[in-house]
Amino acid sequence: MSAPDRSEQHPLESRKRRAPVVSTKGPVLSVVINVWRVSLLFVFWHFVGGLVWLRSRIRLPKWLGSDGREVAVRLWTIAWLTFVWVLLWGTVSWANVLGGVLLATLVLTVLPLPRVPVEGRIHPLTVVRLIGRLIVDFFRSSVQMAWMAIRPGRPPLGAVVRVRVAIKSDMVLTLAVDYLNLVPGTMVLEIDHRRRMLYVHVFDVRSEKQVRAFYDQVAYVERMFIQAFERDSEWHPSPFHGIDEEFHHVRDVDRSVDTEPERRPGGTEPERRPGGTEPERRPGGTEPERGDA
Repeated sequence: MSAPDRSEQHPLESRKRRAPVVSTKGPVLSVVINVWRVSLLFVFWHFVGGLVWLRSRIRLPKWLGSDGREVAVRLWTIAWLTFVWVLLWGTVSWANVLGGVLLATLVLTVLPLPRVPVEGRIHPLTVVRLIGRLIVDFFRSSVQMAWMAIRPGRPPLGAVVRVRVAIKSDMVLTLAVDYLNLVPGTMVLEIDHRRRMLYVHVFDVRSEKQVRAFYDQVAYVERMFIQAFERDSEWHPSPFHGIDEEFHHVRDVDRSVDTEPERRPGGTEPERRPGGTEPERRPGGTEPERGDA
């Protein structure tokens, strides 16, 4: 049998007989590469150690915050004020950017706003769903308001409805109130900060169905804002939570339970409504109109 026939019959044997691969780096180049790798590891290790040392030795200014989230909020505020400053000048330059940073730092230092507790995490997908629902409610309510303005018949019956929400953070509660105010047909008139009670003027509550629709809308807004900003598994109280109450000497109360319900003349309790709300009292002791809660 010829040599080509043997190579075709035994391909594995021909591969084994090939010459071994010899490294072309050489001993000197291999040593240089190993030293370079060890040097990178050495520099990275000491760099992390230096950051940890600076973290334990350097204290951030009080106006910047005491934890990571407060610092992030302050830095975002500085970046936003700088952006607005550059927009006012109309040109992007190093002078305008540096001037905006200095001016924003000066504003936060000399004219500090009350610190807003950051006590949860933002979930972008839920926020997108919330914004989409806001757009739908805005256009739908606008069409309803326009139809009520031109349709014949009796005028709509407005009322002030009181409803309690389970939102814990003041900042998230403010966002929820803004949501209700942006939707035509509802306007938040008063907020009971301690009991988390909202007094909302509803444009038309002539039927029980419309009142129930309003309660469903508030329940949806409450649920979505909790899922977007303050889920129970991610909630942790901020060190600035309740700082305004301590400054004004406000008595601490349980926000989840109304311990002091309103009473009618004669010692009787008001009638309860679905959703944990109570009827609104009018001056002079008169009963509320139909649709008030």
